[in-house]
Amino acid sequence: MTDSQYTPPWWAHNAHIQTIVPTFLSTPQPIYTRERWETPDDDFIDLDWVNRDKALNHNQKLVVLFHGLEGSSQSPYARALMHACACNGDSGVVVHWRSCSGELNRQPVFYHSGFSQEIDWILRRLVKQYPNSQRHAVGVSLGGNALLKWLGEHGQSAHAIIQKAAAICPPQDLKAGSIALANGFNQLVYMRHFLSTLKTKGLAKVAAYPELGISAEKIKTSRNFFDVDNFITAPLHGFKDAEDYWKRSSCKQFLPHIAVPTLVLNALNDPFIPATCLAQAHEVSGHVQLHYLEQGGHVGFIHGHTRPRLNWLPQHVLSFFNSNN
Repeated sequence: MTDSQYTPPWWAHNAHIQTIVPTFLSTPQPIYTRERWETPDDDFIDLDWVNRDKALNHNQKLVVLFHGLEGSSQSPYARALMHACACNGDSGVVVHWRSCSGELNRQPVFYHSGFSQEIDWILRRLVKQYPNSQRHAVGVSLGGNALLKWLGEHGQSAHAIIQKAAAICPPQDLKAGSIALANGFNQLVYMRHFLSTLKTKGLAKVAAYPELGISAEKIKTSRNFFDVDNFITAPLHGFKDAEDYWKRSSCKQFLPHIAVPTLVLNALNDPFIPATCLAQAHEVSGHVQLHYLEQGGHVGFIHGHTRPRLNWLPQHVLSFFNSNN
């Protein structure tokens, strides 16, 4: 469904402005406490917490955030959400995907849009460590796709792990999103930004694991997600090629099987995600609320005409978690 609750500033009625400006806004800096977890396959992930000690309290709200591609706890949306959690007295934690916390991970694998098995063990460990908390999960962009995939895979059993979930600007159809980012301004600005770090990480893996047989030259000449997912994502994570990865990992096919109350928030003007690929009400389960906004860009949602802020998105998500829906 479309939703008119969000109105951008008068000067930001442009998808690219809405997407890019948040990077330059002054967003409150949460006071994080970092924790490192060893993974089941002898790797590690880093988690950045706010109000971690409170998570042991009975019925304490715990908001778990899975960030987007090459994001971190310093991403503007992560800082805004964790700041809101801290101000509300809630506990919050940003789970860094492998290699995204400032240190390259140990194993050949990185992370990807379909990495739902990573979400599974992380959430289950949080249940064991904080059994009395009210756990809610948020996924942004790539993290939203992976979270929705996990929710669909686990159906009713996810109820024992989280109470509610929210996916912010999930791509839903990875192939459509990859095509959208392969041309024009998108390729020149956004794709170039992603390639700057993805190539570096990919080349580091090639150097560390030459037995994988991945071509360093192909990585160096990659220009879009078709290249990146063919030459890095697919061979590192067991997919045949980019098409196989996109087909198996796109979350849209999992939406009918979700049994936990879930908010799916997309902007219809998102330059990364064509509106035509977004799921409609008849394509999702009754537990999924589709909030499709006319404006917002890709994880933008700037609020305020003279003092632009990023507080609309955290308020919208936390209101959903606090509601009886």
